Amino acid sequence: MSALDPAAPDPAVPDPEESAPRRAYLDHAATTVLRPAAAEAYLRAAAVRGNPSAMHASGRAARTVLDDALEEIGELLGVPRSWLIMTSGGTEADNLALRAAPLGVLAQDPARTAVAVCATDHPAVLATARSLAPTIEARELAVDAAGLLDAGAVEQVLADGAVGVLSAALVNNETGARQDVAALAAAARRHGTLVHTDAVQALGHVDLPALEDLDLMSLTGHKIGAPVGVGVLVARPEVPFAALSTGGGQQRGVRSGTLDGPHAAAFAAALREVLAERAEQAGRLRELAARMREGIARIDPEARFTLPEDSPQSGHIVHVVFPGADSDALLFLLDERGVDSSAGSACSAGVTQHSPVLAAMGMDAARSRGALRLSLGWTSTAEDVDLLLAALPESLRRARAVGALAR
Repeated sequence: MSALDPAAPDPAVPDPEESAPRRAYLDHAATTVLRPAAAEAYLRAAAVRGNPSAMHASGRAARTVLDDALEEIGELLGVPRSWLIMTSGGTEADNLALRAAPLGVLAQDPARTAVAVCATDHPAVLATARSLAPTIEARELAVDAAGLLDAGAVEQVLADGAVGVLSAALVNNETGARQDVAALAAAARRHGTLVHTDAVQALGHVDLPALEDLDLMSLTGHKIGAPVGVGVLVARPEVPFAALSTGGGQQRGVRSGTLDGPHAAAFAAALREVLAERAEQAGRLRELAARMREGIARIDPEARFTLPEDSPQSGHIVHVVFPGADSDALLFLLDERGVDSSAGSACSAGVTQHSPVLAAMGMDAARSRGALRLSLGWTSTAEDVDLLLAALPESLRRARAVGALAR
């Protein structure tokens, strides 16, 4: 410490962050970096004491913080604030959409005994839909090799009028495949079916669908630079919900509990930034993704990109399979060389298994061995890509040696 200022760092002592080797963070699809504006908004809001439901002056001040945040979120999304149900994140939003809404629909119309979900969707959608049995049947919608739904198959699933809610992610969290949600919504409308999309992976990377085409949409904060612990379910007021928790009846009686002003303020701040810069960032990340693809193909001509470049997809995810490589070994070796990446969804990380997403796309376990998901975000740079490409040759060589031993 300085003799003049005991709080000042000693210039003779190196800053650990400055001396640490540069790492390439290429796992933004799992969670991105906290935005300073979101952190500042959270701290400002957290300094306001009081429960937003209280009637005294402090409670009213806390309520103002919450109301201002919800008003801004609604304006940014183009919906009335009454459509917003704040949640703890995308998983809870999906659970409300795929459990509370189908049960509410069933209570109104006993013929609506099924939900339809995309076979490649997030576990928060698929597992929730399956958990409704035997009361409600989960019908899974097949996809093609590019992860896209077939319109004819969707019509067939909806034809008997039993499906209360149809759900498909706007952008797949593992491969980046982008569904035509507007076309799905048009099909669902013909059969009186409510439409939900999990837009968690899409927000900030592709244009959101027109809200008149949807009944329900899930969003989360930590994918756009807000803290972990906040999400939003956008829900039309006419969507019926079964109450899954009881208490004070906050948020349309759907989700009771003390209202969270600080997290709402942080979400609003992050959403404001991500939407303002979406077009510029999307173009920049597409360029970085192209640089990454070109480099990978040059290093390993055997590498197979899961989605063709001309397939509908988000520009921030590059999903590639390296034949003969062991995925776990490849992740470890890249990590050792300063590259953060993943094999698929972080929600199932730590369990070695064949990817359900790749299986649904027709890729068997042997062919999908050596899968790697590289995802970009608002802090990504060309240097991150270069660090990956420098680390890849030796990491691949050793991962393939592990794969040979395993076989």
